[in-house]
Amino acid sequence: MTLNHQIVLDNRPQGEATVANFKLVEAAVPALQDGQVLVKHHFMSLDPYMRGRMNESKSYAVPQPLGQVMIGGTVGEVVDSLHPKFKVGDQVVGMGGWQEYSVVDANVLGALRKVDTTHVPLSHYLGAVGMPGVTAWYGLVKIIAPKAGETVTVSAASGAVGSAYGALAKARGCRVVGIAGGKDKCDYVVQELGFDACIDYKEHKDYLSLSKVLREACPNGIDGHFENVGGMVLDAVMLRTNAFARIAVCGMIAGYDGAPLPMANPALILVNRMKIEGFIVSEHMEVWPEALQELGTLVGTGQLRPRESVAQGLAAAPEAFLGLLKGKNFGKQLVKLI
Repeated sequence: MTLNHQIVLDNRPQGEATVANFKLVEAAVPALQDGQVLVKHHFMSLDPYMRGRMNESKSYAVPQPLGQVMIGGTVGEVVDSLHPKFKVGDQVVGMGGWQEYSVVDANVLGALRKVDTTHVPLSHYLGAVGMPGVTAWYGLVKIIAPKAGETVTVSAASGAVGSAYGALAKARGCRVVGIAGGKDKCDYVVQELGFDACIDYKEHKDYLSLSKVLREACPNGIDGHFENVGGMVLDAVMLRTNAFARIAVCGMIAGYDGAPLPMANPALILVNRMKIEGFIVSEHMEVWPEALQELGTLVGTGQLRPRESVAQGLAAAPEAFLGLLKGKNFGKQLVKLI
């Protein structure tokens, strides 16, 4: 009998999430049925969207059920298979959740995908060449649709989404300006990711101060912006937008604890005839092959050098997740399970 350690959502947060919301449990791995595959996870992904699903309130996705394994992306190795398309030893990516093993119905379209680790490390399929990378690609290519020479910005610039966005935008001839928290992150964004500039939002107490520095970094204004944070950052960016600017909204991490995020100058949407569009990347599976091909090439050729923060062991996941929500991670946050 193989024992599987799992982390479940034990209770819902009241305001800020805490370690006490989670519970570490163990269960036997069930015997496989026809069409199923057993995957031993090597890495699991921690992402900001998980915080929203911990709440019971209405959102774009159903709430995380209490007492069940926390949802999340995983990469690992097939260790047993009753499906003809998957064999023992295959490297795969899926949504195995916060646990050491998952039993996957491989007949479900998209439930499990084989990956090639010849040029791309396995862990990157949870970041730059995975959901975060495709998120950056969709927001930039399908919503912002920049022209060469335009200025584009992104909040949480050193993270998994922001770093991919920068590489994709530079490949399209854009001036790319990041916003991140802390000198080390800003230095990484400019020196290793190749952004044209990066602004440390932690040096600014309000959006007017942040916007003033944005004007210096974006002398020709902002044509496109990718929003991961909301709040003060979005207010600062909006003051610098050009006419017909496009804003792709993917995250509002500043409001994940339930507090409302009022907008300081909503009239700018009208004044600048702005397009603001929110999106969920899982609703656009048709673009994934094209996006993943470009992202894989950028990583394989060294044009995108993503950084990872790696917590060790399943039990470390809750603390690492809470740290992610406070910006303590550097790059993509992962948990190593082997």
